[in-house]
Amino acid sequence: FVFQHYAAFKHMTVYDNVAFGLRIRKRTRAEIRDRVGELLQLVQLEGLADRYPAQLSGGQRQRMGLARALAVDPKVLLLDEPFGALDARVRKELRAWLRRLHDETHTTTLIVTHDQEEAMEVADRIALMNAGRIEQVGGPRELYEQPANEFVMSFVGPVNRVGGAYVRPHDLELTLTPNGSTREAMVERLVHLGFEVRVELVRDDGEALSAQLTREEAEALELERGQIVYVRPTRETTFSP
Repeated sequence: FVFQHYAAFKHMTVYDNVAFGLRIRKRTRAEIRDRVGELLQLVQLEGLADRYPAQLSGGQRQRMGLARALAVDPKVLLLDEPFGALDARVRKELRAWLRRLHDETHTTTLIVTHDQEEAMEVADRIALMNAGRIEQVGGPRELYEQPANEFVMSFVGPVNRVGGAYVRPHDLELTLTPNGSTREAMVERLVHLGFEVRVELVRDDGEALSAQLTREEAEALELERGQIVYVRPTRETTFSP
């Protein structure tokens, strides 16, 4: 079990923290040395065995906690909001690292998280819960592309409500000229996010929309704040009452 806030033994070194469960199980000194060395290398802490938790960064402390949990070869590894106390950059790095770690150890891992991106990036299967009730179980792509209901649709990614349908921002097409299937909208804000551009719009009926374009698409349209464009959903999702 790995807690959100590390739960490290502050008076013990990294080595002793990782070795704790092995000593409780009366493993030999040689077995403990070999297993701890193997795990510290696995979690990229091999040069920090003699440090204390207070001398580690947040990401290093969390990796130490994972090594301690893995030391006793658990059949199931439980992670409770494992990266919740870390900043965004470290969380992103550790998500990728945890996925690689799982692929190496093949330990069944159950993660509790409120971070949709974390669940989508790390998990093979997701059980999405709402007020104690499971709304849908499936792979990340299934939940995103085939949501069971409005809650799942709204939870696993940004979405627009267009009439009685739901539309993802990347499924909104913007043009500079109208046709029979488009609605007029005004560009309220452009948010440049490197490889993509988020276009915040206000439709002619006052409805707010968000469109997601590639940088090339946005440059081709030469969008500016206050500009009038025409919007058409390329894909819509509806749910039965």
